[in-house]
Amino acid sequence: MLQNQLKLTIRSAQAPQLPIESARDIATWKTIAIGTFADSIRLRNELDRMGCNVGGQAAEILARSAFTVGAHKIDVDLIAVTPAQLGFTSDTVTLANVYARARQLGFELAAAEVGPQLRIQYLDQPMGEFLIIGMEPITTWSGEPIILNVANGGAGLILIGQDGRATAEIHVASRFVFARSRQSAPNPQLVVGAAGRLPP
Repeated sequence: MLQNQLKLTIRSAQAPQLPIESARDIATWKTIAIGTFADSIRLRNELDRMGCNVGGQAAEILARSAFTVGAHKIDVDLIAVTPAQLGFTSDTVTLANVYARARQLGFELAAAEVGPQLRIQYLDQPMGEFLIIGMEPITTWSGEPIILNVANGGAGLILIGQDGRATAEIHVASRFVFARSRQSAPNPQLVVGAAGRLPP
């Protein structure tokens, strides 16, 4: 059901999105804190306590040794951007190409902890919104690479997993969440979302 709602949301995206030239061209979407839990078990318990659902693949990810939480509390600036804003014009693009372009423009992959922390700290997420966390995939017990998705599919707030293979096809209207170094904060003189020529 969630996959069908995601497809419907993507297909119904309306306004064309102008490409950005660098991470400095777009304002911070949200700032969240990470490193606020002693371990991943307490983080998962907090998700349960707050009534945030966790899908099967996401639950596997949170239980894997590769999933770690920060030792110290820090604030992380997050950017929400679509592949279309990164300059892709085809209907779909591979996850590897999205990541490569994002890095080229100055975005950073988010720590895996950002997914569940964003779920906890984004309780007013609009219905129908799905946010792909731009992160290094973590493999399930069966070896399947998975990335996280913070979603409100209409049946409540949920953290789900999705295909994290480099070759996974992503619709250009999908929204990714990347991190941005505070050294590359946007220049207030720049117009957010301004169109421009992308680097080769």
